[in-house]
Amino acid sequence: MRAQETLTHTGDVETGLSIVRHLFSHYHPRNFRIRFWDGTAWEPEEGQHARFTMVLRHPGALRRMFLHADELRLGEAYIFDDFDIEGDFQAALQMGERLISMKLSLAERAYVAGLLLRLPSDGKARTGRQAAALDGGLHSKERDRMAVTYHYDVPGDFFALWLDRRMVYSCAYFKTPRESLDAAQARKLDYTSRKLRLRPGERLLDIGCGWGGLIIHAAKRYRVHALGVTLSGPQAALANERIRAEGVGKLCRADVMDYRDIGPEGSFDKIVSIGMVEHVGGSMLERYFETAFRLLKPGGVLLNHGIGEGIANPGERGTSFSDRYLFPDTELVPIGTTVDIAEECGFEVRDVESLREHYALTLRAWLKGLERNHARALRFVDEATYRTWRLCHAGAAMNFDSGRHTVYQVLLVKPDNGAAGLPLTRGDWYSRGGLPRGAFGATAPRRRRSR
Repeated sequence: MRAQETLTHTGDVETGLSIVRHLFSHYHPRNFRIRFWDGTAWEPEEGQHARFTMVLRHPGALRRMFLHADELRLGEAYIFDDFDIEGDFQAALQMGERLISMKLSLAERAYVAGLLLRLPSDGKARTGRQAAALDGGLHSKERDRMAVTYHYDVPGDFFALWLDRRMVYSCAYFKTPRESLDAAQARKLDYTSRKLRLRPGERLLDIGCGWGGLIIHAAKRYRVHALGVTLSGPQAALANERIRAEGVGKLCRADVMDYRDIGPEGSFDKIVSIGMVEHVGGSMLERYFETAFRLLKPGGVLLNHGIGEGIANPGERGTSFSDRYLFPDTELVPIGTTVDIAEECGFEVRDVESLREHYALTLRAWLKGLERNHARALRFVDEATYRTWRLCHAGAAMNFDSGRHTVYQVLLVKPDNGAAGLPLTRGDWYSRGGLPRGAFGATAPRRRRSR
């Protein structure tokens, strides 16, 4: 027994030590520390440095975490402070994943359950953010509005603490892993605009416009007339405030509107949808693409950017923590399914690009910003809400690293009597050495050298 375990323990601490020794008996390398509510510590195995410390807050913590262990219950135990993590949070999540997937024999499960049942069943009160409670038919307009409101009606000041200065809440586009989030998001906005090949005077629709980052960029840099739609009232209000501050109120606006209610037919030259298709649902993808097809003029282009199920997805894992506490009713489908349905609705697929590694980098940047601003975040949200986003950023980064999730940009065209009307190459997307025009400010005219 290590020196830290020679202290006189209460019965609950002794039981807790027995549980963790059994659960981690085959876990190597055991490079973390577990600290109990009375200060007792179970140290890493010999020769290992603790990458993180799991802090158990009360005698019933392990019971809440492991009696019916799955992703949802472990996530709830974390956000409601049955336990905390000090140190490398992503390393702690990797340990949690291994625990959830651990295959114990029936005898082992019975033994551990018996120990867990010895611990108190009560503990800290679970206050703060609660799981989403949605009514109505799945992906009905009313229920979709409730799902979006649940996530996005958190104060904008909270998001501003860890997003880039344009408040872009989707995958950035990095030139190098060390590039700043601000630069990578500016690059993504312009790269997206280049893929759409925006031209002055065109009408652009942004489905799920967030806080207006893309429509502002498109209006300022490309002088298009842009309409953004969102189901969140506070999000649209902040977007329009930022539009006025940028002086592009005559060119763009954000409205609270369901994409299914937009009209009339053939209203837009270009449509963009970034990070919204995940909320549509597999059963509604046909209507989604039919609506976009109807709204586009012949020869119009849709850029659909969304998260999809990756090839490494292990399949059905039950209700996820994110389903209940962050993005209710979200559905990820394989890219093949998405593309098939788009083609069935009349679109021609012109380009497909995966940005999977870019999203892992984006999520880590968000996580660092959130952790750096923990104290400031609590001015706008409760601790459980802060922990919800911390947990989901870290978990999502792991999912993109592993290939369980991926993200695609798909460029689709509505043919005009068979003509796509697109250039023969993608050269205009990558001109000037790969540095997008306008990504870091307006393009300045060249000055002649003085002689």
